[in-house]
Amino acid sequence: MWAIICRDWCEPDQLELDDMAEPDLGPGEVRIGVRAAGLNFADTLMIKGDYQVKPPHPFSPGLEVSGDVLEVAPDVAKIAVGDRVMAVVNYGGYAEEVVAVATDVFLIPDSLDYEKAAGFPIAYGTSHVGLRHKLNLQAGETLLVNGAAGGVGLTAVEIGKKMGATVIATAGGPEKLKIAKQYGADHLIDYRTEDIRARVKDLTQDRGADVVYDPVGGDVFTSSLRATAPGGRILVVGFAGGTVAPVPANILLVKNISVIGFYWGAYRALDPGLLATSFDELLEWQEQGVLKPHISHTFDLADASKAMEMLKSRKSTGKIVLKI
Repeated sequence: MWAIICRDWCEPDQLELDDMAEPDLGPGEVRIGVRAAGLNFADTLMIKGDYQVKPPHPFSPGLEVSGDVLEVAPDVAKIAVGDRVMAVVNYGGYAEEVVAVATDVFLIPDSLDYEKAAGFPIAYGTSHVGLRHKLNLQAGETLLVNGAAGGVGLTAVEIGKKMGATVIATAGGPEKLKIAKQYGADHLIDYRTEDIRARVKDLTQDRGADVVYDPVGGDVFTSSLRATAPGGRILVVGFAGGTVAPVPANILLVKNISVIGFYWGAYRALDPGLLATSFDELLEWQEQGVLKPHISHTFDLADASKAMEMLKSRKSTGKIVLKI
């Protein structure tokens, strides 16, 4: 099968398109003929050896896919050959075939095409579990979403509005903020030119945000911490800005703020039932037309390196997808 191959820790321009053996199918697994693969910031870390999962070389990156079921293990129920599915995998998604654990495979509703489905699981799953289950977001609360035009940020805006929050979106530049506005953000902050803390305080009558959703890190996290209301909650989702900010414990103490770390992928093993419940609600919303997955760029498999460079440059909005 054709696949994008990482032969050693490298940058995107050193990846190769080449032939490699199809993965073996084991108990409890499903073989998928991949139609599309979603890109994630974690992919750029994995090929450098900077991610928590370090596959043996050679391997193909890619954490989420959509496609058609080609084969199922004898012990797999509820998924059949020919089903349209989306799935999350540890790696291997930038390829013509991938094998996934059955509990990580979800049927695609008719309202989703393959490209939108490929970018659905991680971004929407992260925001839904993060906001509903980790942060316990309540209707009427003020939610500050950083990186609000990116893959997970844009879904947090959508889901936050669906859950009844007032959403303040931050992003770098007016074009990205325009996208966040289209997806329901009530207030916009350009963190390249505006002070997050001052603007949030102004928008909330000096109270601050009840909940902060932060996939950016660095100075954006630091400013958001100081813009959080007493008793507020902050969800650390990632560090797309490239810097892990220190957390001053004195501010947490004085303001009774909770900072919560959240790695959605861990729940595939920790609590797959929670993810199944989460996807039931997400796919119900999708069928109702509440969610509108945003794919800003689509690349052919052969151009995976270019797609990853675009993701690293933070020039995209929503998701980037590979067609396979």
